Amino acid sequence: MFDLKVINSILEQLEQERGIPKQKVIEAIEDALATAYKKEYGKRGQIVKAKFDPVTGETEFNQIKIVVDESVVRMDEEEKDDDEDKRIRFNPEHHILLNDAKKIKGNAKLDEEIIFPLENKSEYGRISAQTAKQTIIQKIREAEKVSVYGEFEEKEGSIINGTVQRVERGNIFVDLGRITGILPYEEQIVGERFKQGERIRAYLYSVEETPKGIFLRLSRSRPEFLKKLFEIEAPEIASGVVEIKVIAREPGARSKIAVLSHDEYIDPVGSCVGQRGVRVSTVMSELGGEKIDIIEWSENPEEFIEDALSPAQILNVKIDEKEHKAIVNVSPDQQSLAIGKGGQNARLAAKLTGWKIDIQSTAVEKEKTEEKETIEK
Repeated sequence: MFDLKVINSILEQLEQERGIPKQKVIEAIEDALATAYKKEYGKRGQIVKAKFDPVTGETEFNQIKIVVDESVVRMDEEEKDDDEDKRIRFNPEHHILLNDAKKIKGNAKLDEEIIFPLENKSEYGRISAQTAKQTIIQKIREAEKVSVYGEFEEKEGSIINGTVQRVERGNIFVDLGRITGILPYEEQIVGERFKQGERIRAYLYSVEETPKGIFLRLSRSRPEFLKKLFEIEAPEIASGVVEIKVIAREPGARSKIAVLSHDEYIDPVGSCVGQRGVRVSTVMSELGGEKIDIIEWSENPEEFIEDALSPAQILNVKIDEKEHKAIVNVSPDQQSLAIGKGGQNARLAAKLTGWKIDIQSTAVEKEKTEEKETIEK
């Protein structure tokens, strides 16, 4: 019935190119053969199973009957005189009574499957053959879906590479080989433009299986993408010796990251910057020139806030624990640098440290002090 060379060639191809195990395809063939057999020769309620041997090409058909107890079945000729009768209707093609099953298999138990060999038929009608074909296609698609989901579920939370397939309504569809991922507009870096066929890297943050298929959602704007890029460039981060404690990011514009070394002999900031700045430059290039400030994380809030406001020079930091607020004093010529264009530097520093930051210049403080002294006099 089958060309074994063709069958085995297909099995090899599906396993290598689509990641579908040979056994899954064989199961699909067996289900299809059983479906076709039952459609052509079976009876109502009959359970038919097929066993296909890809080595010999031979197929074995069996009928399965479920062992039931007389107390839970109702014979066809019985009148249902009780509306609350919950017994199942006995079908001799589907069921076999326990006493009869024990005559065939001495140790038969309830709910066990008893196997009855069926005559092997080689002729199938057009409709049955079409049904078998559809069954095989459906089973292979289901197996491929499971394979794809398993592959990308393992990659969730990592960076993946793909090719821009198309752009629709601002969303970028990325060809990942066996499946297409989506980079939503809100997960993109502002100002970036990609063309069809262009290579693209993104952070896989969601693998979702739905009745309509598998959806992969990508991002280039999330802090995790920046973190994973540094893991690729800096072995110290990948190994865990240097840890990125927190990231504050405004995608495409500027980011601040706080790093900590678990080895006193390794400089955490230097590990991220790299020799002559090559590591941080590579990351910035991937992000379209996004500026990155790298500081050392500290448990001391004054020290941490002071470093977070770099490159501005800070005179002193006063902490208000009650309001969870930091009052930062800077010289007049450093105030605009500390605040940053559009308040960006102060905003990122506040996000990085988790403190409200009030930046004041010494000139303002001096005026307030003098005003206070005048009032007191």
